[in-house]
Amino acid sequence: MLTIFTIPKPFLGRLETIQRNALKSWCLLKGGCEIVLFGDDEGVSEAAADFGVLNIPGINRNSTGTPFLDSVFTKVEGLARNSILAYINADIILMDDFLSAIKDVSKTMREFLLVGHRWDLKIDGAIDFSQGWQEQLRLKARHSGSLHSHAGIDYFVFPRGLVQNFPPFLVGRPGWDSWFIYHIRSKGIPVVDITKLSMVVHHNHDYSHHAQGRYGVWQGEEARYNLELAGGYHNLYTLKDATHILTKKGLLLNKSLYRFYRRLVAKSVTSPFYMLLYKLWRRFSDLVRA
Repeated sequence: MLTIFTIPKPFLGRLETIQRNALKSWCLLKGGCEIVLFGDDEGVSEAAADFGVLNIPGINRNSTGTPFLDSVFTKVEGLARNSILAYINADIILMDDFLSAIKDVSKTMREFLLVGHRWDLKIDGAIDFSQGWQEQLRLKARHSGSLHSHAGIDYFVFPRGLVQNFPPFLVGRPGWDSWFIYHIRSKGIPVVDITKLSMVVHHNHDYSHHAQGRYGVWQGEEARYNLELAGGYHNLYTLKDATHILTKKGLLLNKSLYRFYRRLVAKSVTSPFYMLLYKLWRRFSDLVRA
């Protein structure tokens, strides 16, 4: 059913524990998934061998060694054995409700992009994946973790063949994930938020993997490159821009006022009438905030 692909960081120090926790959770999903690790950073091939998953070492990188995403998206389309693909950051713990949510959506939609919020949680050491680990992790996340904001986008699930000519964004830098939602929306394809029926857990971690730390990741030259390639901030959408929400009652249209605001911003560029509405909206928002 599902092929999961990712570009791990080097398996060094705490990152090795984090990524091995994530990989183990993927391997334990009921029904089994194909898992593909792209890249040849330290420890990647060894981890792939340990978990019995596929490793594709040859990926394009920039002059500083940061991988480009376009070659990865192109290659996975050609080698995946399954009809649905999932790009997931290598620090994300998945549980069985993830596959259940995918099945629920794929029964009613032929084309879609599935996204969702993550739960941030401090996890010390290797997870004990013995009987009942999912229930224990859910309880711990709700008690000690926190649901990340709408700007945190750590996974994308979509049918094979949906994504063509993916731009050469740099992985691990902001912009490309938000652009992906914008791009799918611009094609008229539904974007579904599955947070309500699928809990994914993210390991809290620092930014020591980058020479400039958090600043380098979020505001450095590579971040600016991604933003320019995306076409600017107007082309960056978030989880609030999902067209649908998966609930226990099924798929529901996302009727949040934020989507109205997004359309208002887009139309205000060319229409004096919508520009007036936009200014009134901003004035109203400022009064409410005050």
